[in-house]
Amino acid sequence: MREMLLSTPVTGIFICLAAYELGVQINKKLKTPIANPMLIGIVLAAAVLSVCNIPLEAFDLGGDMINMLLTPATAVIGLSIYRQRKVLQENFLPVVLGCLVGSLTNVALIHGLCKLFMLEDSLLYSLLPRSVTTPIAVALSEQCGGLKGVTAVCVIITGVTGAVLAPTLAKLLHFKDPVAIGVAVGTSSHAAGTTTALQMGELEGAMSGVSIGVAGLLTVLLAAVW
Repeated sequence: MREMLLSTPVTGIFICLAAYELGVQINKKLKTPIANPMLIGIVLAAAVLSVCNIPLEAFDLGGDMINMLLTPATAVIGLSIYRQRKVLQENFLPVVLGCLVGSLTNVALIHGLCKLFMLEDSLLYSLLPRSVTTPIAVALSEQCGGLKGVTAVCVIITGVTGAVLAPTLAKLLHFKDPVAIGVAVGTSSHAAGTTTALQMGELEGAMSGVSIGVAGLLTVLLAAVW
């Protein structure tokens, strides 16, 4: 019975959905950004795999099917962008400049730290696209000679961290402008952070969604000319 379940996508899909739903319920109870459903879901799913000794390959049969929905789910953000198109037109230059500063800071920081700790170039190019969305990050990493697995993990950690800390940091830094908040979240923590930005407000979510694409393009260009 166990072998039959592990040979189908059902196991991975059930673990993902159940872990995330538990995360949502815990978030509703605690009502704090730190109890982010995505973070809780990742921890619970990892715990189940470890305790039940479920091979990653078996989990990926279902996990990969859910992962296929990442691109269309990200595209849905386009609806919020369309609704806020007038605000985007009015703030087009600040949005682009904000993404440029954020992307440039990320690339410079990664380069500086990798040189400081004398890391190999493969790790440098693995870490470089950590703040852009997964499809762009993995493609850029592979093209430059990075390690796809390391890049994927770094992108997840960066996104979840942004999703958890974005509301708290916005309050601590006294960010009031929803456009600035959206650009900051989208540039630093891509689609995962954008889910939190959408909860903060439709305008924040729309600007964050725009920043995903702009920051991704700028990071590719900066990686090529750095």
